[in-house]
Amino acid sequence: MSENRLSVFKTYKLYVGGKFPRSESGRVYEVTDSKGKWLANAPQSSRKDARDAVVAARKAFGGWSGATAYNRGQILYRIAEMLEGRKDQFAREVADAEGLSKSKAAAVVDAAIDRWVWYAGWTDKIAQVVGGANPVAGPYFNLSSPEPTGVVTVLAPQESSFLGLISVIAPVIATGNTVIVIASQNSPLPALSLGEVLATSDLPGGVVNVLSGRTAEIAAPLAAHQDVNAIDLAGADDVLAKDLEIAAADNLKRVLRPHPVDYTETPGTERLTAFLETKTVWHPTGSLGAGGSSY
Repeated sequence: MSENRLSVFKTYKLYVGGKFPRSESGRVYEVTDSKGKWLANAPQSSRKDARDAVVAARKAFGGWSGATAYNRGQILYRIAEMLEGRKDQFAREVADAEGLSKSKAAAVVDAAIDRWVWYAGWTDKIAQVVGGANPVAGPYFNLSSPEPTGVVTVLAPQESSFLGLISVIAPVIATGNTVIVIASQNSPLPALSLGEVLATSDLPGGVVNVLSGRTAEIAAPLAAHQDVNAIDLAGADDVLAKDLEIAAADNLKRVLRPHPVDYTETPGTERLTAFLETKTVWHPTGSLGAGGSSY
């Protein structure tokens, strides 16, 4: 009987607002492996899908940014636990996407999970690294602390379909931002499968939204969107990056420009701090007398 059995092919969908919609346009495009073999049809996102993702990300921002750093760390670690349980699936998708052997793909997935855990550990530490008390001459305290920028659009790296993807998503949400990620155009399947993991974790819907399709087509409306606060151009070429940077200037978005990155190396805090704003609070302590400060 098994000889006549038809394979059940996976239907990949977008991940927006904690749900799995098909593209509003109804369009799909073929995804092939490194040798040109057909793997699946991926949804081809439209401008409407991009706008819907912004709405979902904005709606989720208040709750996510208001959660304690410790709680965000717990949730991110839970996602790592779930990725660990699906390593074989991601290894197959990475092997197909990047033309790697099974063993090398497995090593990439292990590194990606470790990277996620690494960023999870930073959630309740980054404030101590980049914040603090400022020395001032006067009867007041002067304290600076980091706060998330808001809704961030991320163009995922084109070649590193999973390790690079994790490396650009995790730091954005670890610091309390919400994100719209545009998956690698030619290798979107690991990103779309990541949405399935996020949906069954404790991560609130809308914190991460995953779109697939033509990178330039999706990125253009997001770069110009007035409710997007920042954009990471990691997956853009020089021409596209310039166009998006010009569009982003209209509402003074923060822009992280593309530059060569070896995602196998341990990252620093650049992507953690790229989408943080510093808030400074002045607090009076009372008058300073001959005997010192009074409260």
